[in-house]
Amino acid sequence: MNPRRVAFDVLRQVTGEDAYANLVLSKRLATAGLDTRDAGLVTELVSGTCRLMGTYDRVIEAASGRALSTLQPAVVDLLRLGAHQLLGMRMKKYAAVTSTVDLARATVGQRVTGLVNAIMRKLSAHDLDGWLDVLAAGADPLDELAIRGHHPRWIVEAYADVLPAEELPAALAANNVAPHPTLVVRPGLAKVQELRGATPARFSPFGATAEGAPSEQTAVRQGRAGVQDEGSQLVAWALSHTAAPEGPWLDLCAGPGGKASLLAGLARQQGTWLLASELQEHRTRLVAQSLGAYPDGTVTVVADGTKPAWGRAFSRVMADVPCSGLGALRRRPESRWRRSPEDVTALGSLQRELLRKAIASTVPRGVVAYVTCSPHRAETVEVVNDVLAEHPGATRLHAPDMLPDVPDAALGDDIQLWPHRHGTDAMYLALLSVE
Repeated sequence: MNPRRVAFDVLRQVTGEDAYANLVLSKRLATAGLDTRDAGLVTELVSGTCRLMGTYDRVIEAASGRALSTLQPAVVDLLRLGAHQLLGMRMKKYAAVTSTVDLARATVGQRVTGLVNAIMRKLSAHDLDGWLDVLAAGADPLDELAIRGHHPRWIVEAYADVLPAEELPAALAANNVAPHPTLVVRPGLAKVQELRGATPARFSPFGATAEGAPSEQTAVRQGRAGVQDEGSQLVAWALSHTAAPEGPWLDLCAGPGGKASLLAGLARQQGTWLLASELQEHRTRLVAQSLGAYPDGTVTVVADGTKPAWGRAFSRVMADVPCSGLGALRRRPESRWRRSPEDVTALGSLQRELLRKAIASTVPRGVVAYVTCSPHRAETVEVVNDVLAEHPGATRLHAPDMLPDVPDAALGDDIQLWPHRHGTDAMYLALLSVE
């Protein structure tokens, strides 16, 4: 199977069917029968094209002198892949142009090969930096930062709202580097030391990185370890050792199960158990699978966190609410171009309601962890501020006290992690004490 054809098929699903690149890519590679080298090429073609898609779209329009809307969607995807080979991977002009024209002939048809050839040759007039100079000419400072950092302007503005100006280029650049998978051991079931060739994580006592596929680790195959970003590990760990009365724990939005698995092990070590609740049935199955290695101490249910069937019963509650995912742009390359400010606004009421129900589910002197994988103020501090204003009996704890060895993580009394500072996803955490 031609690896470029595989990459094209995956990209068509991403752009034409709104599929998630990482999921489609994984499924396609599992059946394509490619060797390691060609599979790596497909991964780079898909991930790299998706990551810089907005930039490539502007370059294609500038080079061709026509709007993308005047081209067939399949031709646009062919040109995006060609642009990444020319500009992102720096392939030689002849190889990039010829392979893209050949792919156009095999997929769309002979009639578009002349057009594809002409535009590809125009794309080769500059390297990527040269095209960025063209696009940035006359732009204001934020627009130029967005262009050179390969992000929509509205995301740059959201980052600028919470980061010093001098850090913005590094923060955007960090989103353009695919992360190495981080492993996590399940407390009570495995230790970091038994992971073969592992280097302990920078901050999490449960995390490590190792060469090779995670599935090559025996503990991962047995469910005693898994894959989980270190930032996700840290927010669960912070909740686990915040002072709270004895009693069961709740993961209010548990899918797909990473934090639930870590919380379950930590709860068992403290002599209690975890209820993992998830609204969507297929995600609940993923949670149950993730928790499956524990012989006891967990209960998984399909439930709506905004309409809980339980009362005020839990000493610790994790509310990892649905969010825009702006904190995980490095691992979800297409999402920066797929999301919009309206998506952030639309999630606000759900996030607030879930936090209200988390507070209502917590026993006196219990603790709620409000978590998002987003640094956007509208999904983080503004949500917490609004809900606290309604609940005079709930107070903010100084969350950085729970992660004293993690530098530069404080956002007032809350925690904001960053890829460029900590090597983690941009996880946000607020800890609330409930009276």
